[in-house]
Amino acid sequence: HQQRVFQTQLTSQQEQEIAATYPALVGDAADSRVTVSHGMVTFYFASGSADLASGTNQALSEIVAGVASGRLAVISGFHDPSGNAASNAQLAKARAQAVGEALQLLGVPADRVIYNKPENTEQGGAPASARRVEVTLQD
Repeated sequence: HQQRVFQTQLTSQQEQEIAATYPALVGDAADSRVTVSHGMVTFYFASGSADLASGTNQALSEIVAGVASGRLAVISGFHDPSGNAASNAQLAKARAQAVGEALQLLGVPADRVIYNKPENTEQGGAPASARRVEVTLQD
């Protein structure tokens, strides 16, 4: 009994659509996590995914409290250097927007959230560390 293997040539756009539709099939779930350190909340994402890690609401609690006291939430998205640069930039934006939507679901008004696109969204180093969104408070 012989197993058949099918290969296809997907465009970058098709890969992104598959990643958006079936995030569990793309990347490593262990790459999705959230950390809080020195007033910064950092979300790390699996390759090709904009899905937020478990613990998002708890991690954002200090940001929500800061906004309630009159500060602004500032969100910046980054990506790793692999793949198509334009697609990666869109994915970094989608990740930042996912974090912004989470803040809004926690009661943060949209006009209290600033999306700050870094000059260089592509980050070197380990790919899992480069695929991230940072959230800070600004006076």
